[in-house]
Amino acid sequence: MDVGTAKPSFSELGEVPHHLINILSPEQSFSAGLFKEKASGIIKDLHKRNKIPLIVGGTGLYIRALTRGLFDGPSADWTLREKLKEEENVSGKGHLYGYLKTIDPEAAERISPNDLRRTIRAIEVSLKGNKTISEFQSSSTKPEAYDFIKLGLLRDRKELYRLIEERVDKMAGNGLLQETERLLKMNPDRTALQALGYKEMRLYLNGQVGFDDAVQLLKKRTKRYAKRQITWFKKEPGINWSDVTGLAEPDKIFEKVLNDVEILRKLIYS
Repeated sequence: MDVGTAKPSFSELGEVPHHLINILSPEQSFSAGLFKEKASGIIKDLHKRNKIPLIVGGTGLYIRALTRGLFDGPSADWTLREKLKEEENVSGKGHLYGYLKTIDPEAAERISPNDLRRTIRAIEVSLKGNKTISEFQSSSTKPEAYDFIKLGLLRDRKELYRLIEERVDKMAGNGLLQETERLLKMNPDRTALQALGYKEMRLYLNGQVGFDDAVQLLKKRTKRYAKRQITWFKKEPGINWSDVTGLAEPDKIFEKVLNDVEILRKLIYS
């Protein structure tokens, strides 16, 4: 899944040691809990060698699991999830959110009425765990015992959307369609098929849309995802934000972040 996930190139992987790259095949499932477990082991090993790890990426739940902890609740029940989705389709939008408000109003306060995935997960936990997701989170959420310096990069929305369009065009030109065809032959796990890019190419391969329409749909959905990422991380505590609008070269961005974040500057130059 090199193209669709914008995996670091061979030269980038050679320049800087990377971890948790190429660790699973597409037919294997993954989760925030597994990420936390594997990442914690790597962090401990790096600390033993007096190295400071950089955790990078935009998957909010994975970052939160590592920095703020993850509750030990029931595992995913895909049959139940499909049943709940069907119930939402039959009863209308907002039905499940209304149900969540009755069984776990605290969770409903934190979850957007439009976030069906998290709504279903909260209901799933309540139905399978014999207590609400709020109760699980308050009693068993344990963060790792590390000091994190959180850095967030922001760009002007128009510039961000232009970069997204350029990235999608590059992915399409680099063989996203052919990669999707190969992926579908591997009996991939549903986690892999949910990734942006593969869903849209699959629509084209199934004859539901034209190729250009699939690319445009991918651009649209990626912009929506970026917007949700910003909303998610804006709610996370302790992030040091830097506006890197107009900057493209890594050295320039690094310099801007150093100027904006005093604690990072002290760490590097102390």
